[in-house]
Amino acid sequence: MAGKKREIQLQAVVNSQSLWDEMLQNKGLTVIDVYQAWCGPCKAMQPLFRKLKNELNEDELLHFVVAEADNIVTLQPFRDKCEPVFLFSVNGKIIARINGANAPLVNKKITNLINEEKKIAAGEMVRPQYREIVFVDSDVEDAGEVQYESAEQLYIIVIIKPDAVMTRKSLEIKKKIIEAGFVLEIEDKRVLTEQQAREFYSRKAEEPDFEDFVLFMTSGLSHILVISQGDEEQPDLKETEPDPEMEAKEADEDYHEEVRTPVKKKHDSLQEYLEIQHVSQFCDIEENLTDVNHFIDILFPDFKNMKNLKLEKTLALLRPRLFQEKREHVLKIIEDEGFKILMQREIVLSEEEAQTLCREYENEDYFENVIEQMTSGPSLALVLLRDCGLQHWKNLIGPSSVEKAKEHLPESLCVQFAMEDLPINQLYGSDSLEEAEKEIQYFFPSQDTLALIKPHITHEQREEILKLIRETGFEITQMKEVVLNEEEAEKIYSKIKGRDFYQDVLQVLSEGPSLVMVLTKWNAVSDWRRLMGPTDPDEAKLLSPDSIRAHFGSSTLKNAVHGSSTVYEATETISRMFEDFIPENHEGN
Repeated sequence: MAGKKREIQLQAVVNSQSLWDEMLQNKGLTVIDVYQAWCGPCKAMQPLFRKLKNELNEDELLHFVVAEADNIVTLQPFRDKCEPVFLFSVNGKIIARINGANAPLVNKKITNLINEEKKIAAGEMVRPQYREIVFVDSDVEDAGEVQYESAEQLYIIVIIKPDAVMTRKSLEIKKKIIEAGFVLEIEDKRVLTEQQAREFYSRKAEEPDFEDFVLFMTSGLSHILVISQGDEEQPDLKETEPDPEMEAKEADEDYHEEVRTPVKKKHDSLQEYLEIQHVSQFCDIEENLTDVNHFIDILFPDFKNMKNLKLEKTLALLRPRLFQEKREHVLKIIEDEGFKILMQREIVLSEEEAQTLCREYENEDYFENVIEQMTSGPSLALVLLRDCGLQHWKNLIGPSSVEKAKEHLPESLCVQFAMEDLPINQLYGSDSLEEAEKEIQYFFPSQDTLALIKPHITHEQREEILKLIRETGFEITQMKEVVLNEEEAEKIYSKIKGRDFYQDVLQVLSEGPSLVMVLTKWNAVSDWRRLMGPTDPDEAKLLSPDSIRAHFGSSTLKNAVHGSSTVYEATETISRMFEDFIPENHEGN
């Protein structure tokens, strides 16, 4: 029958109000991918849906749908939004919603709801009383959510110890915490002060080795996490089997409210889970509400603002012709839209790289022409950072084709910079945060360098330098404070050991503790040397007035900072100063 919903692979297409009303007659669970016509359904989630369809094998209970918001009155509040939205309908009632392509949370939600439906069908439980979601415009959406939020959000602080950070176990621990259903609110790597270590571990103060423990906790970088339990009751963590291929980074906007007897959470549930996962010895947890709030105030004094600021990185690309003809115009728009350009490079794509980047056009007649133009000269690749950066960039550039852009988003950059002989968007942006991470690593492979802040720098100046390091895109991968005696100094300055001024260098370094760091980013060695500026601060003020040495150096010896000259030197020096440090598996491009 004309207009009847059609099966496209595993998802039914709903593109009218009548089909939406018909879809609500489904029995069991219907998972709805709400999309805009110009950007299409979320392809990144389809492998998960196919996997669940096969594994759960519940064709009568589990249905998948793609719903076009443009043509469905009920979905009007979702129009002109690029971020994927997944709705969950149980017997015609929309009872849950998840924003973003958050595979672990969607997987968990579907599995839990299907298990409930099975138990209900078998007479093992009574159907819960769900509260149905009411759709509202985004301008007032926050106000609509308040009635579902608890009066006070509970947080947990996790401190991953310096030895775990050194051996790169912090990433594994963070993944396990997220896979257990917790939400990462904010994180930071820093060296704890003695006072912070003594306060956080005050319960250990009477132990005989407490002084040694404080010394250990202040000897290098710790990884500090503030996490929450999300909006749902947490699963029994003892039975949780994490899936290492999935990583949750967004909170579940879940309005699924059931009438059931409250289950009291165990105070040490996360601790027990980490013990089961064999990683508890690498981290410490604080869950006491009063203590947590106290430490958040100390460690993250601007926590509320930082939590609400959703900074995201995305890869952006200007195709060759646009790069050649309108580079400055585009960069000005990027700046005006509030993006920070963390990294940029010109790159001539190989045919294989161009085909991968342009795979969405492979069935079009002009595909060969696209590949020819993409390999004809340099493209400009950029890493952009902004609040909600990925979605803002996608909304700014518009659809992938000029035809769709003119119809649905005529004010987009796709239309503004359209080329007559090539009907595709001349700008590119990553499709998801996961894709952005992979693409950034591919186009900007990480590199490590050794950096040193010298003893004459004051604490306030040191904080300014650390802030500048982070703002210019470096990750501080390792850090320790150490007084560089002759033996330690030789590990860093071995190439000038025989010079006349070497003893003067040793004298400066012996005046107090230096801060030794491993900095990581693309092109780290040369970028750090550029940020430091010329060796002589007077020369730096003339040639590189924004450099660290221009601002904080007072003489050639007391020039604030030091860094490796070459990649080889950086590798050798890092291995001498941080013997247990495990470098990332960097891949060149």
